[in-house]
Amino acid sequence: MNRPLGITVSRHIMDSQRLHPEATGDLTGLLNELIVAAKTISAEVNMAGLADILGMSGKTNIQGEHVQKLDEFANNTIKRRMARCGYLCAMTSEEEADIIPVAEGYEGKYTLAFDPLDGSSNIDVNVSIGTIFSIHSRLSPDGSPGEESDLLQPGRRQVAAGYIVYGSSTMLVFATSDEVHGFTLDPSVGEFYLSHPDIRTPKKSKYFSINEGNYHYWQEPVCRYLEHVKKVDKATGRPYNARYIGSMVADCHRNLIAGGIFLYPRDSKSPTRAYGKIRLLYEAAPLAFIVEQAGGRAVTDDGREILDIQPKELHQRVPVIIGSSHDVDTFLEFMNGKK
Repeated sequence: MNRPLGITVSRHIMDSQRLHPEATGDLTGLLNELIVAAKTISAEVNMAGLADILGMSGKTNIQGEHVQKLDEFANNTIKRRMARCGYLCAMTSEEEADIIPVAEGYEGKYTLAFDPLDGSSNIDVNVSIGTIFSIHSRLSPDGSPGEESDLLQPGRRQVAAGYIVYGSSTMLVFATSDEVHGFTLDPSVGEFYLSHPDIRTPKKSKYFSINEGNYHYWQEPVCRYLEHVKKVDKATGRPYNARYIGSMVADCHRNLIAGGIFLYPRDSKSPTRAYGKIRLLYEAAPLAFIVEQAGGRAVTDDGREILDIQPKELHQRVPVIIGSSHDVDTFLEFMNGKK
């Protein structure tokens, strides 16, 4: 079967580098190494049921959650691939308590924060899951081991962020300071091809994504907003349609392409949830960077811009409202008492 020639992700990254004469090629190399790790994880995800890799590993992560076998595989794949790539000074993973050093003598000028397999509770039921990553330039001196302060930077300083969704197809989306593009993996040749150039998310949508099981634990304005989007009003395009997968990366990917709002506000379910549930470094900041570069918005439920939050610890959590700008603005009007 003849396949149309398309632009591979490697070709696209190299072409983008040529537009920046000051570029050293390190970011290009870093992204290419991450892409190899993504292909490895994708292959394992697609074979998970046959390879006896589904289910629990018997371990728990720093969050106190049971680690799935595929979680552990994805985490180790990224760590091993990136430890000697020469582009990083340090890493941090949602699955590990502390900073992850790179191999001695391989220290580079970037940092990497990653969620190796977001939505892992869906692994055993064959629902879309994904890998999320965030890249910053280091702050500490070049040539030395990275420090925790290199990783604790606001999302606004990200030089790139992205995710890989493992679903009906495997898709890579990444953003830099001036573009967001999507690439779909052709498994027959093992290449990601440009499938969604210059992604722009719709300003207004008809979709909302939220775990309504937490309804009775939310603040009253959040409940009023939810009733608002479900109320029939043809003039404003309501009611909205509920779409909630339970994998944040999958929900945000759909909303990025089709338009929508994803909400995980703080709640009173437990003392820790009073500060939010979504991890700032591994989920909220990179997805906020992507969505904002595509024309959307990302804030906390009290209106703080997620990209401007200064992280204080590696596993800090925040409430998240992210998606189409009109819908996020409307939500904040409810939170501010204007509706």
